[in-house]
Amino acid sequence: QVQLEESGGGLVQAGGSLRLSCAASGRTFGNYAMGWFRQFPGKERDFVAAIHRYGQSTFYADSVKGRFTISRDIAKNMVYLQMNSLKPEDTAVYYCGAAASPVRLSEGYSYWGPGTQVTVSS
Repeated sequence: QVQLEESGGGLVQAGGSLRLSCAASGRTFGNYAMGWFRQFPGKERDFVAAIHRYGQSTFYADSVKGRFTISRDIAKNMVYLQMNSLKPEDTAVYYCGAAASPVRLSEGYSYWGPGTQVTVSS
């Protein structure tokens, strides 16, 4: 069992940066790949980034590649999403999830946090 909670969302101007954090509880955190997804109003949850359980590989959606960076600190049970060069179209609720492997489909994730709102103003 893994419990997740995101933080770090907020309002930022276009071109700015935010770092999202995801705190995980549970002794088995290191057994899971972790991912970040985002959800626009009235839309399905979209893949943003994922990282292998030991951080050996990372994966990104084309829309964020080169701007966002996913990382994890297993000792602290934390996952991060550094978001740079933010655009108004990045405005969404961001969720972290835990999965057996770093898949791009939300159905592959067993655990989710409640989400954190990111708003980018133009």
